[in-house]
Order: sequence, then C-alpha cells, then structure tokens
Amino acid sequence: MSDLLKTIDRRTKLVGMNRMELLLFTLHDQQRFGINVFKVREVIRTPEISPVPKSDPRVVGIADIRGTTMPIIDLPLALDLPPMSDNTGTLTIVTEFNSSIQGFLVGAVDKIVHLRWEDILPPPETLMNVNYLTGVTKVGNNLVEIIDVERVLQEVAGRSAADVSDELAQKGLSITQGKKFHVVGCDDSVVARAKLKAILDKLGVESSIYNNGRLALEALQRMAEQAEKGDALAVSKQVLMVVSDIEMPEMDGYTLTANIRKDPRLKDLYVVLNSSLSGGFNDTLTQKVGANKFLSKWHTDELANLIIERIRLKDAVAA
Repeated sequence: MSDLLKTIDRRTKLVGMNRMELLLFTLHDQQRFGINVFKVREVIRTPEISPVPKSDPRVVGIADIRGTTMPIIDLPLALDLPPMSDNTGTLTIVTEFNSSIQGFLVGAVDKIVHLRWEDILPPPETLMNVNYLTGVTKVGNNLVEIIDVERVLQEVAGRSAADVSDELAQKGLSITQGKKFHVVGCDDSVVARAKLKAILDKLGVESSIYNNGRLALEALQRMAEQAEKGDALAVSKQVLMVVSDIEMPEMDGYTLTANIRKDPRLKDLYVVLNSSLSGGFNDTLTQKVGANKFLSKWHTDELANLIIERIRLKDAVAA
C-alpha cells in the first residue's frame, strides 16, 4: 500500500471516533509538549544549518533535507523561552502545514500517544489570546501542553491576519449591504480565529467563532431549540454556513460535522472543513463525514469566493 493510501486508511479509521495522535517532545527540561502527528513529516537529528543574513532571530537558518530546503525555527525561542544554545544533540521535527514545510528545533522526542479529543482541554480562558497553546491534556501523570504551531509560523513568517483581495472585499460588501448573513466558525488557533473573523468582517458578514467543535455544536443546538419554540427561524435560514477546523480540543471537525448531519434540525447546514493540513486524504474524509467542502485554511480568496457564492445562492432562493 502506498504511503498516501496508508495515511488515508489510518485517518479514516479515526474519523467519527473523535481521536487523534500526539507526538510528545521536550525542549530544555522535562516539561512535555505535543504536536498533532498529522502535521509531522518526520523527526531527524538536527542537520547542518546554514545561517540566513538578516533573518528573524527565531529562524536559526536553512537546511537541505533530501533535496528540500526549509527554514529551521528555534522553537523554544519562538515560545519566548531561552533559545537552544547549541544544536548539538538536538532533534528537528519536520512539519508540513499551511502549505509549507519547516523544521522546529527541540531537545528530545518522547513518543506518540493516542488520545480522545474530549480528553484535550482548551487553555484557560484568561490565557486564550496571549499564549502559544491550543490545548492541554494529561498523559500518565504528566501535563502536556499542545503548541499552537500555526501561531508560531504566522509570527515568524509575518503573515497578515486577513488578505482578502480588495476586489473580493468590495464585491462582498456590495452584496451584503443592508442584509444579514451569519457564519458559525470554530478553530483552536487564536491566529486562525482572528483570520476567519477578519475575512468575514471584510465581506460584511456577521460571525460567531468558537475555539472548538463542542462549543460550536452547542451554539447551533441552542439556535435549533429557539426555532422549535417559534422564537427564531430554522437554523438553516439563520446560518449561511459552518466553517470548522479539523483538529480541535474536546470535539474535532469531523465529529462536529457528523453530529450536524445526525440532527434533523441541523442536517441541511452547509459545512466547510478548513484545515492547515495538506494531502490527498482531505477530500476522502470530507466525503465520509458529509461535509460539503474542504478548503485549505490559508487560501483566503477561495473561502471568500465560496462565501460570496453561497450568499448569491441564498438570494436566488429567496427571490
């Protein structure tokens, strides 16, 4: 079986089970951190690194790994911890997400563990927007902090919060003027939530954005209960679409979608799965759980175009 087919088979078995795999690692001491295995291509001994003049201080340099040149990021320094003073004996976690490949310097790698998403809790609300964590969990007697690698990469790369083209932004504002359209979103990354809100704001679309699938589902269920009492319109008439990340604490995007499809009050909602992960398995898994569309999280104009198309379709149906 090819590597791609193995990945599809492996991930498909986890769909609907609300499960994930976490790679555990340490930086300077025994505190364990985690990263979703599906963002990881491999773990290697840190290769020879060539410095890059005038680069961000968190970028140690670049390395050639089997013909692929990639930046190597000092993960402790990126997390506002003391930097790696010496690369000797360190490991590099090679990751692929946000349509890019990069390596993160770490002290040591522990193991891969299988967990349920409901066992992974969001960081405390008081720290929600000021730290680099997407979740915390316990493995044995050890507290594990799950790193928001998307935020790390966004800060190092200096990407803007929203980059909808001016033409699309104006098109969106022209068709939403004087009307109310609402999108429900969920994502465990503070950077991704800010980006999604900025996109919707630029298009003139109202939004409710949560940090995991459980909170989004509960909000949709409350809307459905109000509709049943006659206090509101049906949810499908209130909500233009649901835009969900896939990997999230407590409830992932696959399980959220499956729950939406099981609920007769919600089953007609248009659901977009929006992930930083790349690979051919995405379409397969999107179909399996019944989502309408998969989009790469950082292809901003694609999402903006889809939102505009959905608004036009809603308008045409209402006319």
